Amino acid sequence: MDTSEGRDGADLRAQMEEVEALSSIYAEEWCVIDEAARVFCIRVSDDSQRPRLTLCLQIILPPDYPSSAPPVYQINAGWLRGADRITLSNSLEELYVENAGESILYLWVEKIREFLAEKSQSADGPEMSKTVTTEEEGHDYDEDNLPDYSMLKLANQSAQLLSSASDDEELPLIKHGETITDRRSTFQPHLAAVVTPKQVQRVLNHLYENKKIASATHNIYAYRIYCEDKNSFLQDCEDDGETAAGGRLLHLLQILDVRNVLVVVSRWYGGILLGPDRFKHINNCARNILIQEGYTDTSEEASKAGGKNKRPKGKKAK
Repeated sequence: MDTSEGRDGADLRAQMEEVEALSSIYAEEWCVIDEAARVFCIRVSDDSQRPRLTLCLQIILPPDYPSSAPPVYQINAGWLRGADRITLSNSLEELYVENAGESILYLWVEKIREFLAEKSQSADGPEMSKTVTTEEEGHDYDEDNLPDYSMLKLANQSAQLLSSASDDEELPLIKHGETITDRRSTFQPHLAAVVTPKQVQRVLNHLYENKKIASATHNIYAYRIYCEDKNSFLQDCEDDGETAAGGRLLHLLQILDVRNVLVVVSRWYGGILLGPDRFKHINNCARNILIQEGYTDTSEEASKAGGKNKRPKGKKAK
């Protein structure tokens, strides 16, 4: 038997045993999204009896997990932003490194539960008695607005790279676009030229250092990096609690066929539900800054041209 085939078989058996154990331990908190694609979701709270903080951990188990690859994961929690999100992600990835080659999901879930418990008890924890209503609450979604779990699969090549932004990676220049305000909600785009996932994380870390941006209700982002050697794209997106917004933003980048760029749209919720208009504003913000920085022509021309990629204005030949 080929060594790789034997390892793959061992990985599959380990995954099946881990999934069976987790479904038994967490019962209704454990959810199978796509068994064939090995996509799962688990709801984690600080306290099972009287939860104050809750998040959803979505995961994909790649074929070579746990022997040589980590699970691909996405944290969904509208209240978890900025430094707190980075801290939790770093702790999960450090835990994986410490236990490389072993089943890690139970340790991840309990680490998240520990984080939530500490957060709910700290002075920085959200005031549960002062719950802020967002677009996610009190609004029925049609089928098109349900979470797009398939977008999680796009992270399969890059999730383990994003977290370890090394100091020798140059911080790309970050541009900020004009705001759009509607019914007290404000949207603002940010853009950076990126060629590696580590640069993406450096930009995100830098943005979250800005108190205003870190305080946004949602920081939605998407990026596309062209890999010439593989003639393919490395791409990913994040909703940050604004369901399906990240996938829609990435879809816009794909339609415009832009490459080597990260676009972040910050939204400060104003207390009035915007419904589908919020997606329009998010994409308009992104389109405007892409036009501003020369990644595409005007929206009308881009539509006619099929969204052919343009170089940033500063790099065009005179």
